[in-house]
Amino acid sequence: MAKQPHLLVEPGDVHDIALIPGDPGRVDRIAGQCEDAETVAENREYKVVNATYEGVPLTICSTGIGCPSAAIAVEELSRVGVETVIRVGTTGALQRGIEIGDMVVATGAAKEEGTSKRYEDAVIPAVPDYDVLSALIDSAEENGEDVHVGAIVSDDAFYNESDAYVEEWEAANLLAIEMEAAAVFSLARRKGLAAGAICTVDGNLVEGTQKGADSDSELPEKAKDNVERAIALTLDAVVDLA
Repeated sequence: MAKQPHLLVEPGDVHDIALIPGDPGRVDRIAGQCEDAETVAENREYKVVNATYEGVPLTICSTGIGCPSAAIAVEELSRVGVETVIRVGTTGALQRGIEIGDMVVATGAAKEEGTSKRYEDAVIPAVPDYDVLSALIDSAEENGEDVHVGAIVSDDAFYNESDAYVEEWEAANLLAIEMEAAAVFSLARRKGLAAGAICTVDGNLVEGTQKGADSDSELPEKAKDNVERAIALTLDAVVDLA
């Protein structure tokens, strides 16, 4: 099999478990908590690194922003032998009391995006794998971390999340909004992969604290700190899944 056209990897280049942050910079942050990190490929929004954590080999691959680029990553990872994908990202809260820096583990994602609908009807649920979901929750409990566990929504239009949309999502008790999980969950299921997602809150749309609104950088300091903790929880979950 030739190298995949976007990730530039082929069978044998990657490991069974892949952590898939959106931000290529977060690949390095995850690798920084691992050992034996080695860059495998880098192209466009995709950076692929292999590493080990407590003796468990894993791959880290960025997906860029949104479901279309995330779908490409999952498609190509599935073709070269990856069996489990775990999104480690950021999210905007949709419920009052969920604070910047809190962590959310998704039990499902509403499909307010177009990519998964090219694969299947919108009524087919976008849900994580039970074992991956359980491993993330168990890791949080074992490390004494409180996480919000529940359904989220994946949306395509970052700058068009109107008050009406936010009110509807809040009323549905969706915990948070991000831009990749619905496609990741849907494609993983269709490809026979296991998938999960843990995200750190970077703003609260209901309370009016938009991403970047109170910081000179993309993420507030508390969110930056808790991204590192979310990475640590995910790596511990990987050990349980291996």
